[in-house]
Amino acid sequence: MKIAYIASYYPRECGIATFTEHLIKAMQCQDAAPEVCVIAMNDEGQVYEYPPEVTFTVRQQHMQDYLDAADWVNENQVDMVVVQHEFGIFGGESGIFLLPFLNRLKVPFVTTFHTVLKEPSFLQKSIVREISRQASRVIVMSRLAISFLEDIYAVPSDKISLIPHGVPDFEKLSISADVVPAALRDRKVIFTFGLLSRNKGIETVINALPQVIERHPDVVYVVAGKTHPAVLRGSGEEYRQSLQQLVENLGIAGHVHFLDSFLSENDLFAWLTRSQIYVTPYLSEAQITSGTLTYALGAGAAVLSTPYWYASELLANGRGKLFGFGQHETLGQMILSLFDEPAKLETLRENALSYGRELQWSRMGGRYLQLAGKILSTPRAATMAGPLPDSSALPPLNLTHIRRLTDDTGIVQHAKYGIPNLKEGYCVDDNARALMMTLMAQQYRKGKEGPELLPIYLSFIHYMQTPDGNFRNFLSFSRQYLDEVGSEDSFGRTVWALGYLIRFAPNNSYREFAYELYHRSIQHFDALAHLRGRANSVIGVCHYILQHPADEGMVHILERLVQPLIDAWERNSTSDWRWFEKSMTYDNGILPLALLHAAEATGNEKWRAIALDSLSFLENLTMAHGYFSPVGNNGWHCEGGACPLFDQQAIETMAMVLMYQQAHTLTGDTDYLRKMYTCYQWFLGENVLRIPLYDHETHGCCDGLSAAGLNRNQGAESTLAYFISHLAVLQSCEAIPKPEKNVRTTIITTNTTNVISKIG
Repeated sequence: MKIAYIASYYPRECGIATFTEHLIKAMQCQDAAPEVCVIAMNDEGQVYEYPPEVTFTVRQQHMQDYLDAADWVNENQVDMVVVQHEFGIFGGESGIFLLPFLNRLKVPFVTTFHTVLKEPSFLQKSIVREISRQASRVIVMSRLAISFLEDIYAVPSDKISLIPHGVPDFEKLSISADVVPAALRDRKVIFTFGLLSRNKGIETVINALPQVIERHPDVVYVVAGKTHPAVLRGSGEEYRQSLQQLVENLGIAGHVHFLDSFLSENDLFAWLTRSQIYVTPYLSEAQITSGTLTYALGAGAAVLSTPYWYASELLANGRGKLFGFGQHETLGQMILSLFDEPAKLETLRENALSYGRELQWSRMGGRYLQLAGKILSTPRAATMAGPLPDSSALPPLNLTHIRRLTDDTGIVQHAKYGIPNLKEGYCVDDNARALMMTLMAQQYRKGKEGPELLPIYLSFIHYMQTPDGNFRNFLSFSRQYLDEVGSEDSFGRTVWALGYLIRFAPNNSYREFAYELYHRSIQHFDALAHLRGRANSVIGVCHYILQHPADEGMVHILERLVQPLIDAWERNSTSDWRWFEKSMTYDNGILPLALLHAAEATGNEKWRAIALDSLSFLENLTMAHGYFSPVGNNGWHCEGGACPLFDQQAIETMAMVLMYQQAHTLTGDTDYLRKMYTCYQWFLGENVLRIPLYDHETHGCCDGLSAAGLNRNQGAESTLAYFISHLAVLQSCEAIPKPEKNVRTTIITTNTTNVISKIG
């Protein structure tokens, strides 16, 4: 068995690094010890001299390193990966870069969660849920963590294993006599160790000392540990200096000793055995695991702690005592009670030592290895072809956020998170999309969804049309025009929406209004210079023609609109580059989509062939990994060059969903519906970052995927792109052939094949 571990690792001074090192040693001590390799996480700008077992390093903020690491695992006979998860170790917002690594793995993995938050952010919750979904098993170290995963993150109970934090077999360690300075060996030592930061609450113990020293003048408080690296980078030694100043102010300088070092196991045990009392005075309950507290218990220390989650669970049944957060007077009285009654102190130590023996690393390593064997002996499900769209698997259609963004003028262009950003005003682009989305929703809900929205969006389009039939694009929140003529893209999208309304209007009043706006815009068709403006317009014209197939004049207009796309194809496509331009830029799916519509409206076989050819080329580029990954807007994909991964935009996905829907309409090939559904699932987390853009709480859609993570703003463009895609999938569900009635399918499995028979 070969196991790869991904975590921070020795000599990086970090609790996770120490944990991982100890876990590996514990598993290596078992019978049939596995072969080990480590993928070490480097914090930004740091380089370490790693031991030989580190075979790959990942720079925290370089996402390509994560993908390369996954490829390395897949190519080097690794059987399983063990992930040590802690927020702050992995790159991207909230450590999102770990998800592409996990998704790319071809072997099973387990994850140990060192932190499980009670009140996670949207992104933190999404990351933990995605890790848990993909993992063969998730491991936690407390029962409270199990309940959090089940209740907050909806992780199935059978996915979760409880394996406590291990402790060294301290009795087997050799202790150097000179670890504890001679001046402190005959004094009563109160001890705390771990990386320093403000949430550790060291000042609580310092403030408790004067009343203790008054009765026990031989007391000394030893604070062992370096300042946390993240704190050191942000504010230096400010916290340590503030503690030293507090000591001076209280006049107890001879009673507090700061040990600015990262202790080895031997040195730690020496201090713990020389100490009378160990204290963890953390200031917040929100800590689900503490290696320092576990080690103190394992060493048989008399432990006093604030009641943070892990301490409350670990110190139950007389294994330690709890005092309130920041309550230094209570702590002082508790220390005095133990010093005054040594029998109480000894009872605490005995209870701790008895329990600590059950936590020794050798036992915990055996449990990890047993779990690994169980996972590897369980057959993994075979990879199946993408599923057909299934309406029951989709989130419910909920237009709450659309209504939130819409006022009596139109739909607001942008949002800050899920709140409308009124400063940015409106645009005809979004109101045209909103008009089409509302029509689709009305078709799906038989006219019962959004009837109050339809006149708002159509009225906005009317307001933005200029006297000569063109369209402005931008309008301020105070209803002031911000441009004289909009972009060709916004013009084309408006024509598309009007054509769609002409075809699917709920009554004649809407259709006649759409006719008027549409016909006034026709005079601008021939002047369109850009392919995407033409492509959007083509789709609108095709909807018009399908409503009025006898309008030969409109067919001629369509031919003139399409011809520049054909010319561009013939000028730029080669045997290796099957595209309309020498670079793939934005909204790429709109170009094949336009020709698919044109082929449907006219039956033109040449247009159909070019549409399907370009569709195939775009598909090979964006769906090579089994999920949709559009051409990023952070630079373009030029012929012969690399394809940018970020920034990924929702309108790219919408265009692909509609493209595959139309390809199915034109060809009847249900494989296009599978690919359509794959693209739609980009919104739900089937993407390069493995994170959903659709927000189930607000019912909005995040604006895109960037190199840093998720853009949490939920503006009109992205939200409308999601709902148009969602409604297109719902429409396609109705197009999937239903299984024959009164037919039973029996699958007979043999050792060589599956025999399928239908019995009437």
